[in-house]
Amino acid sequence: MIIIKTEAEIAMMKASAMLVSKTLAEVAKVLKPGMTTLDIDKLCGTFVRDHKAIPSFLNYRGYPYNVCASVNDVVVHGFPNNNALKEGDIVSVDMGVILNGWHGDHAYTFILGDVPEEVSKLVRVTKESLYKGIEKATAGNRIGDIAYAIQEHTERKNGYGVVRELVGHGLGRSLHEDPQVPNYGKRGTLSKLKENMVLAIEPMINLASKEVYTEDDGWTVRTRDGKPSVHFEHDVCVKKDKALILSDYAIIEAAEQKNLNLNTSYYTAKSLVV
Repeated sequence: MIIIKTEAEIAMMKASAMLVSKTLAEVAKVLKPGMTTLDIDKLCGTFVRDHKAIPSFLNYRGYPYNVCASVNDVVVHGFPNNNALKEGDIVSVDMGVILNGWHGDHAYTFILGDVPEEVSKLVRVTKESLYKGIEKATAGNRIGDIAYAIQEHTERKNGYGVVRELVGHGLGRSLHEDPQVPNYGKRGTLSKLKENMVLAIEPMINLASKEVYTEDDGWTVRTRDGKPSVHFEHDVCVKKDKALILSDYAIIEAAEQKNLNLNTSYYTAKSLVV
């Protein structure tokens, strides 16, 4: 069942989404080689609790950490660990919070230092594809229009692998609500978008093959060919003329650009559709 939110509920969801954005901005301030993903997990858990909220992921269906920290060929659901991050790693941090009963949930991929041009381009194109999908999140369109826009920009134009097994989703009082939001599909198909639906749109894009597998821990999803994968996610409210983005990458990017350990050369005012 798809749940339409009231304006008051959307305002509360925006507060939840913004807390996720603020937490990811804290990560952007300090992320550097030598840190571990367990350091990130602790930072995020502490920041969320200090702001009177609850980490959504912790103990969700048995997940044992505050965040998913996915490095290089890990697509999503990476377990935080004690391995030191190094120059050339790409790190996707996905997290959620419950604030006043409402979930926020989004993700951002960071680049540590210099990476090959093909990796930098993958990060750029995946981030662009998120906004391409968001452009279609208007009342009267369909979920398939969002899916097609993402697939068109990543797979058809750039030859990347769009993961099939993992999708975006509705968001609200539950972390995962209807409808599912795939990153591939046909225009004019799937559920019709109605004003005040809230969606977590999240392209998960591989450098080469779309094929993935899940490790024995039951969570960690990796590319089958061992090549990098990138994940970006926004919380989006469907509106009549233009989607309302509830989360905020601007504060993450501002912190990211001040951190000399992070590579932000892949994005400019001209390269991203905002």
